[in-house]
Amino acid sequence: MSSIPFVRDFDFEYGRCDTLSPLIRRVVAPNPGPFTFTGTGVYIIGHGSVAVIDPGPVDPDHIAALDAALEGETVSHVFVTHHHLDHSPLAHPLAEKHGAKVYGFGPQQTAPAGGEVRLEAGDDVGFQPDIQIIDGQVFQGEGWSLQALHTPGHTSNHVCYALLEENTLFSGDHVMAWSTSVISPPDGHMGDYLYQLGRMRDRDFDRLWPTHGPAIESPSAFIQAYIDHRLAREDQILACLADGHTTIREMVEVMYVDVDKRLHPAAAHSVLAHVIHLVELGKVASDTADPIGLTATFRLADAA
Repeated sequence: MSSIPFVRDFDFEYGRCDTLSPLIRRVVAPNPGPFTFTGTGVYIIGHGSVAVIDPGPVDPDHIAALDAALEGETVSHVFVTHHHLDHSPLAHPLAEKHGAKVYGFGPQQTAPAGGEVRLEAGDDVGFQPDIQIIDGQVFQGEGWSLQALHTPGHTSNHVCYALLEENTLFSGDHVMAWSTSVISPPDGHMGDYLYQLGRMRDRDFDRLWPTHGPAIESPSAFIQAYIDHRLAREDQILACLADGHTTIREMVEVMYVDVDKRLHPAAAHSVLAHVIHLVELGKVASDTADPIGLTATFRLADAA
């Protein structure tokens, strides 16, 4: 299996505002979990009149910490990477407090799959930005410029934001230092995800700041390892099918044999996303009416 050089150690403290660069500060929300790691990292961009990226959950302690970090300043823009409950719920309350607008790509384009594998942090159902951004659009504030990059894959409405003055990217959940990202069909799409990984790699950023966990240094090499890992997973799926494992659950049992079984439902979503991508590439076929479902059966496309 291809190896990703994960980084899981970083210096933070709940309630504390850390200066990360001349233009970037971060407050980590106290919402740790299997999909949020230590919690949501909320980024403050600039000084005086600032932008905030992914304000996080509506939590009293977190709101107090963010208010303290922003004391004496005004928020001019609130940016959201996507609609999950660990990213977007505080966006509108924070914007209203400062007379700002919420910016994002819009609501998810497809409802997520349900059932036992819906183990993500959860959807902020009904989330709608005040201003819907377009890919490549640049927003400017007091001493900063952020370019929005629509990066569908983890969700259909996922956006990353490039801080042009520092050649750095706020990567949301698209790329994280501590873990791979869950791709949950049908709203999540593996083909889109792999394409956007390549696009991000080729921008040659100096640093990535994910919403969860520490920064990613040497981003191009790290993202290539992410891509190699995904392609290796697809090779594993093809091998499973060749060995007669025809369902997602059977493949997960083989591919994640050394992984805590409590994480298998989440792994099933990513395996399903890979299988759908392989069907789109013509490498895998399904005789089931609904190939999106976890109960579908699959085979190699050239198998009779």
